[in-house]
Amino acid sequence: MEQMLLPARRPEGIMKHKSAGTERVPFWLRWLVPVILVLTWLALAGVGGPTFGRLEEVSSNDQASFLPASAEATAAQEWQAKFRDSDEVPGVIVIESNEAFTPAQLGEVAGLKAELEGLQLGSAVIGPIPSEDGKAVQFIAPIDSSVEVKEAVQELRDTVAEAAPEEMQTFVTGPAGLAADLTAAFAGIDGILLLVALAAVFVILLIVYRSLLLPIMVLLTSVFALCAAILLVFGMAKAGWIQLNGQSQGILSILVIGAATDYALLYVARFREALTHTTNRTAAVLTAWKASFEPILASGATVIIALLCLLFSDLNSNKALGPVAAAGILCSLFAALTLLPALMALLGRAAFWPFRPKLVPADEREPELVTGLEGQKGLWRATGSLVSRRPRAVWIASVLLLLVASAGVLQLKANGVPQTDVILTASNAVDGQDALARHFDAGSGSPAVVVADQGKAQEVLETVKEADGVGEAYLLAQGSVPITGAPGAPSAPDVRDGKVLINATLNSAADSLEAEEAVKALREDVKAVDPDALVGGVTATALDTNTTAQRDLVIIIPVVLVVILFILMLLLRSVLAPVLLVLSVVLSYAAAMGVSAFVFNNILGFPGADATVPLFGFVFLVALGVDYNIFLMSRVREESLKHGTRPGILRGLGVTGGVITSAGVVLAATFAALGVIPIMFLVQLAFIVAFGVLLDTVLVRSLLVPALAYDIGPRIWWPSKLGRQEVEERPDRDETLLAKTPAG
Repeated sequence: MEQMLLPARRPEGIMKHKSAGTERVPFWLRWLVPVILVLTWLALAGVGGPTFGRLEEVSSNDQASFLPASAEATAAQEWQAKFRDSDEVPGVIVIESNEAFTPAQLGEVAGLKAELEGLQLGSAVIGPIPSEDGKAVQFIAPIDSSVEVKEAVQELRDTVAEAAPEEMQTFVTGPAGLAADLTAAFAGIDGILLLVALAAVFVILLIVYRSLLLPIMVLLTSVFALCAAILLVFGMAKAGWIQLNGQSQGILSILVIGAATDYALLYVARFREALTHTTNRTAAVLTAWKASFEPILASGATVIIALLCLLFSDLNSNKALGPVAAAGILCSLFAALTLLPALMALLGRAAFWPFRPKLVPADEREPELVTGLEGQKGLWRATGSLVSRRPRAVWIASVLLLLVASAGVLQLKANGVPQTDVILTASNAVDGQDALARHFDAGSGSPAVVVADQGKAQEVLETVKEADGVGEAYLLAQGSVPITGAPGAPSAPDVRDGKVLINATLNSAADSLEAEEAVKALREDVKAVDPDALVGGVTATALDTNTTAQRDLVIIIPVVLVVILFILMLLLRSVLAPVLLVLSVVLSYAAAMGVSAFVFNNILGFPGADATVPLFGFVFLVALGVDYNIFLMSRVREESLKHGTRPGILRGLGVTGGVITSAGVVLAATFAALGVIPIMFLVQLAFIVAFGVLLDTVLVRSLLVPALAYDIGPRIWWPSKLGRQEVEERPDRDETLLAKTPAG
């Protein structure tokens, strides 16, 4: 498995005798450079590690922060800010009883208002507001932006629970409550997620290497790369260049650990091979570095460029993920090409203890190829034999299997889910939303907000009141006080730059699909009266986020495919092979999404999927899937130049099989670790990427691509010179030779 990269070249002046390894290496190269590199990375980790705990300072899980600048909800939010002296997030307090409140109980609950205002979390508390059935009371407690929402919500919950009459249920929900519970759900990113991912990788590396020290060195490389990435991302977020959120933070951790480990696997494979050629560890380190530099760089560049294509997104959360994840891959590259070689230079063969590599006689290192299976044993010889004997049947069967799996993609419901379904564990805020729906207009506490022209205020207000899905509506006076017409209530609306605000309480829960449909209809109705009117609020924010995410799919997917196709053409110096590789990973992606849709709908029982899930799944699966095909086909091309295309395919498949499979299993395991965070988006992304990587590693790279290339033969390299070589490998000749080729 360690021979998958480009052939090693001897460092001039260092490796004059490959097998003896008696050459002298300068002290500065043998000890000084490795020590300096290790100390430099230790310093980066010492600064970046503690920064991990500070990411909350520059992170936000507010859905409004994900919006594009062009969204109507964003424009409405900007107008809302002009009407407020401070930014506040409403916390909706619900006290529920099984029986109607008695007058004494209502009096007791009314006294809670003073206690809530005594917490000084924001402006005046609104309430108590009794429900029509008399079994619930509602307060609205605004929380100022200067106050930590999670801590403020906990204060409200503690205060209400202590003050409420016995045998009554209390909830703090609304935007503030949901944001606090979402933040709590993301809390595992700092500890549990990393521990699970690192433990999974460590176990896999133990199985692959059967060594105790080497897995630790590889994990150190991954952890140090993550520390450097955290430092870089923190700086970008602090400078205001990116908007960091819990989703991006979790993906960053997993991506860095998985990618750095994959690159480390490739380098270690070359280092181990080099140690079979020399006893000089420094010479082996340099030989492995030269051999692995180009493939690792090409792999990382492909993923980085694919991730940066997210900058074309109109959604702020997508734009942020692009540079965040690209920064992680960049740090993984540097760690794999600097820190790991330095560690190997200091450890040498001891890194592989107790199974240290031994020198191999020169005449046994490069077997003479006739069919391409010479020197291969076990699984990969059997796979190569199957591919060579029945190439057309293998690739057609693989394609049909992927097409059948792809049919399930039609069942994928990726049009967004209610925010109350995003959190997969018990949530006081989610339970509170259910209580609101039982006793009040479900959208109370999170109204739709209409920005209208002052001269058309009354006409727009009447239109809003009559709109389907709207329970009640009113103009807002100064201080966001509703104009209800009741005695003592304000009568003049607050006017800013010729605009007024109208609050519209929806009949459906603010985060429901029914509420989104109501907002769509409301926008059409009010624009018929006031073409410049804007409809915003929590529901409009979710609606515009989903709409923009679906539009991004149409824009970004073609861009990513064109970029990857161009990189493959440069690397393989061919047109046909890159086109077929891209088609194979697209088909693999469709199959992964089809199986995922079946699992989400019928096994896990999810109500749907976030609108960004297909896009994120595409970017990761296509970029990473192409990576493994790069490793395979670059080696196939190398062997084809020496031995011919069909023997080169079998040789390339055999020598790359173990490394790529190990890398795929590691990456799948790290992404699967995202499933420990109880957020639907991350659980879904974890399954899609983990399953998709395994599907690509086991089926596409091992069977489909080699069989298709073998069937096409030298024409796979069209229009390069290699594609114009005379077709010397005939299938009937290959089968005869295969039967005569020994397994050893």
